[in-house]
Amino acid sequence: MDTVEEYLQKFPPEVRSILQRLRDIVKRNATSVFEYIAYKMPAYKLDGRLLIYFAAYAHHIGLYGIPTGHSSFKAAFAPYKQGKGSIQFPLDRPIPFALIEQIVQFRIQEIQGSE
Repeated sequence: MDTVEEYLQKFPPEVRSILQRLRDIVKRNATSVFEYIAYKMPAYKLDGRLLIYFAAYAHHIGLYGIPTGHSSFKAAFAPYKQGKGSIQFPLDRPIPFALIEQIVQFRIQEIQGSE
């Protein structure tokens, strides 16, 4: 698997739709983002720095590369399983796309604000 498009095609339509929406959120907010596959999942770099990764699993969507965002999103993240720099959104509940967009925007600010 070499492209994000190939990655998306591995999943059933309902999961592919979620993943495509995540992809659209990233590309809409970070128009100069570099899209690639890393660790066997879609990954995005902005200005040469990791912006975010995401992946689909049997029961959840994982969002990765957000280590500093946990404190800023403490209340919003509370209902979800978290790890160091990651969060899981269960597939049996609505995916919080507005929250994901806020996370992407937060990461963009972190990257562009540190230059």
